[in-house]
Amino acid sequence: MNLDIAESEALAKRIKSSLPDTPRCDVSLFVPFTALSAVRAVVSSSPIWLGAQNVFWEKSGPFTGEVSALQLKDAGCRAVLIGHSERRIIFGEKSADLRKKIGAVLDAGLFPVLCVGETLQEHQSQKAREVIDSQIQEAIAGFVRQKLESLTIAYEPVWAIGTGQTATPEQAQGMHDFIRNRLAALFDNEFSLQTRIIYGGSVKTDSIDALMSTPDIDGVLVGGESLKADSFLRIINFVRRAIHA
Repeated sequence: MNLDIAESEALAKRIKSSLPDTPRCDVSLFVPFTALSAVRAVVSSSPIWLGAQNVFWEKSGPFTGEVSALQLKDAGCRAVLIGHSERRIIFGEKSADLRKKIGAVLDAGLFPVLCVGETLQEHQSQKAREVIDSQIQEAIAGFVRQKLESLTIAYEPVWAIGTGQTATPEQAQGMHDFIRNRLAALFDNEFSLQTRIIYGGSVKTDSIDALMSTPDIDGVLVGGESLKADSFLRIINFVRRAIHA
């Protein structure tokens, strides 16, 4: 919940103007609902995707204050965040809700980005993998493999956001490897390898190169650094390098 319409438009213009016609990675901007139309006008002729931060699972009806996947598609969105840690913690969203949201987004032909992550208490209790496994399984239960081919999973360790603690590239890689193996067990190896698994735990300009040099981190979900054009552009232009133990 940052930036007004003019600020969102200006940020999108700066990012667009600094990107080549064929950027080296896919770039999506997940903006507040109020700024969707303005940012759509900016990025419509570029490779940048427009994304929404939330969605409701019904197509229409008496759900005051909610926005449907079809309305987001009509507004120009191609991707939608589902189950961000703030939605889970502050607004109490449950896996059953997220499963319905994923279905609605897929039915609308959009790309769901499912966010998963453990809290500080769960991390300290050595329950991280148990929590992540449960979040993934409950959110995609009942979907056939082919239905989920456009799914992206974003791992965001809640304990590394605003706590002063930081997940190392090795810790992030370890969880991404775990998630990929769980997807292989739930479906098959091909599905696990083709599914994007991105990292979202306080991504900074000074950590992006190390994160993107790990084998199972396919991208990043950027928080506060995305509000500053120079920082976000530096993250987009990460330098991949080999990491030696």
